[in-house]
Amino acid sequence: MTRLQIALDAIDAANTNHPNREDGQPEALLYGHRMTAECNRLFPNASEALQIAARGQHIERWVLKRVDYPEGRAGYLKWRRDLGLHHASRVCEIMTDAGYDEEDVLAAGAMLRKEGIKRNDQVQALEDIICFVFVKWYFAPFAAKHSPEKILRIVEKTARKMSQSARTRALAEFDLPEDLAAAFEAPSA
Repeated sequence: MTRLQIALDAIDAANTNHPNREDGQPEALLYGHRMTAECNRLFPNASEALQIAARGQHIERWVLKRVDYPEGRAGYLKWRRDLGLHHASRVCEIMTDAGYDEEDVLAAGAMLRKEGIKRNDQVQALEDIICFVFVKWYFAPFAAKHSPEKILRIVEKTARKMSQSARTRALAEFDLPEDLAAAFEAPSA
């Protein structure tokens, strides 16, 4: 077995403990597999560090609960930062155990902590994968629960996080209403 497979299997093993189910599977496990599928589709020559970061993007996401943080934007942002640190720590530990060198481990950690979006190609690639997974699998259920104004704000934020090439590809792949498509057409911030 390759060290890549060892790392992916370890992430999957951790994510089988997710208490919530979606399509009969633990949520984090399903999300990880969706991330891998999009990584392979969007970046067929992805580095092993990117493949592992994609699979581990939500490793043990349930460990840090949103309800344990203050309400409001500041509490939400702290929760998200802490999650990124947790995901990076766990994935780096798994990669080290699988025999990856420090350079690969540090690269995956930077991706999961979102260090260098728009400046680091690997970090940006992971962000593009995340955005595609969101639009493809999670946007419709999210949109059904929120106002058109909130949906537009979320789509604009999502599009701003993406690279120009990913936004162009999203416009080609997704049938978006005109107002939402406009967010992907705008130049990146």
